[in-house]
Amino acid sequence: MYLVASILPYAQIILSVVLVTAILLQQSSAGVGGALGGNDSGGFHHTRRGFEKFLFYLSIACAILFALFALLSIIIKANS
Repeated sequence: MYLVASILPYAQIILSVVLVTAILLQQSSAGVGGALGGNDSGGFHHTRRGFEKFLFYLSIACAILFALFALLSIIIKANS
């Protein structure tokens, strides 16, 4: 259990860097009108393909893993 507790902070740092990078690399089609509640796309349906789809799923997976690692870290510290 000590090995997991010593590796966990480093895994969280790596996951957080990957998560931030994946989120920042995603394209956003929402302009100023989208930020204010308007819709600039005019009903255009956008499907993710290729690298954009990969980044989308990578960000979801990293977010879930980061939350699980944070929960595991809390559980380990509570039992120590």
